[in-house]
Amino acid sequence: MDARYQEGDVASTVWHSWHQIHWSDAHQTVARLQTRIAKAVKAGEWRKARSLQRLLTRATSAKVLAVKRVTENRGRKTPGVDGKTWSTPEEKWEAVLGLSNNGYRPLPLRRIYIPKANGEKRPLGIPTMRDRAMQALHLLALDPVSETTGDSHSYGFRRERSTADAIEQVRNVLGRAASPQWVLEGDIKGCFDNINHEWLVANVCMDKSILNKWLKAGFIESKQLFPTNAGTPQGGIISPVLANMALDGLQHELEGLFSTVRQAREAKVHLVRYADDFVITGSSRELLEERVKPLVVQFLTARGLVLSEKKTTITHVTEGFDFLGWNVRRFKRMLLTRPSNKNVKAFIAKIRDSLRTMRTAKQEDVIEKLMPIIRGWANYHRSQMATRTFSKCDHLIWQMLWRWAVRRHPNKGKRWIKQRYFKSIKGRDWRFAEKDKVLPVLGEFRKRPHTKVQADANPYNPAFDEYFTKRLARKMEQVLEGRRKLRWLWWFQEGLCPICLQKITRDTGWHLHHRVKRSQGGSDVPSNLALLHPNCHQQLHVNE
Repeated sequence: MDARYQEGDVASTVWHSWHQIHWSDAHQTVARLQTRIAKAVKAGEWRKARSLQRLLTRATSAKVLAVKRVTENRGRKTPGVDGKTWSTPEEKWEAVLGLSNNGYRPLPLRRIYIPKANGEKRPLGIPTMRDRAMQALHLLALDPVSETTGDSHSYGFRRERSTADAIEQVRNVLGRAASPQWVLEGDIKGCFDNINHEWLVANVCMDKSILNKWLKAGFIESKQLFPTNAGTPQGGIISPVLANMALDGLQHELEGLFSTVRQAREAKVHLVRYADDFVITGSSRELLEERVKPLVVQFLTARGLVLSEKKTTITHVTEGFDFLGWNVRRFKRMLLTRPSNKNVKAFIAKIRDSLRTMRTAKQEDVIEKLMPIIRGWANYHRSQMATRTFSKCDHLIWQMLWRWAVRRHPNKGKRWIKQRYFKSIKGRDWRFAEKDKVLPVLGEFRKRPHTKVQADANPYNPAFDEYFTKRLARKMEQVLEGRRKLRWLWWFQEGLCPICLQKITRDTGWHLHHRVKRSQGGSDVPSNLALLHPNCHQQLHVNE
């Protein structure tokens, strides 16, 4: 049998509806091709890589995964300019059959604006569902290329990498006695809006005609069509990877700045990048000002980008600088990485605004509203030195909650208000609680050191499969902390969904399935339970 038929089209002869799809087969087919693409790119066989990319984008298995992604993410209910969303199995299967490069022409983006932290507004373009699915399809073929060729110390919008990895690399670079003392804080002005289209089409390894159509699709604002002459479509699934590929190579350019190993060692130039935010270390201000910064400017100019003069500064580590919500500063012989003042103020303001809008709400609803905000912020910062900051924020939050409670009962005494809204739980007084719901305090979140991902680890290289499996196990231990039954099930299933045989993670979500339904007398004992992906759980019941 022809290899092309085996890899790509065999699925279409088996599946005739959305709920007939064998997700394990689809994932395995796509993963095999992605591994071959990454291997070809690493070997420099670009013609073979492009051939495999074409094969992948024509495979039914890839198409169903692309449609699955855009119909399960957060924006699944947000339509584009055509007003369509795919909510039923019939619509999803029809979408799979309609994904093809032949005659494809993307529609303009629907332009909206979202507020930024500095008070400005960021433009966001919303593609149609079909355009999102096409981007997700081609991203399956492009991501192995991006991961294989990307800078080893680039951490933004990449699989298995996060802001915690980026700040740990900053600590590795600056945390030793012989570490560099000067830092160039770089910020690119309107990165997503200004990337040169010609450079992207010439240098990104994917279907050139499809990419050019996306870049030139334009956007609609106030019922008027505007052209796009530069930049990637913000809001598109593939945009972060395109922006990353535009900035990849800067690390290599910096390494080539010095002719000998000795010069490079003495210069102590290191790059840490998260999307368009980056820091570059150096042994002196003059080195960063006269050699490194001009090189960065030249590198960005070729891609149609410029540094923001307002936000790009050269700082000594004893003065400190902000990076990804943390403040990094050397104090005596110790490198401190703590939540930045700006980030703390934004967090407290969010709590204050939430309480202001819920002046007349029930205490139970207030707890439900504030709980994810507090937990999310604490989990983000708990890997760094945040104990004192947590303590200060706990006091500020208590003051806001007390004012919220006193305002509701102007004729009651303070003792009555305290007994009504604050309880003593496990020896700790003044816990904001109602019945069985207790608002978490930041002091409960103890420091949890983060292990940085290996710089050369590639999720599309089978040699790193065991490494990433162990990292996922440690991460899920933390996610399921305090939920013994779920944690036991996850370990018993080896972290796999029994339907599609893919990893169950915090991002994929999960559903607790009863093998014998409770309506038929099934119990909650572990032997009657299974963790499934939400889509797999739905498919299982439909097929029943």
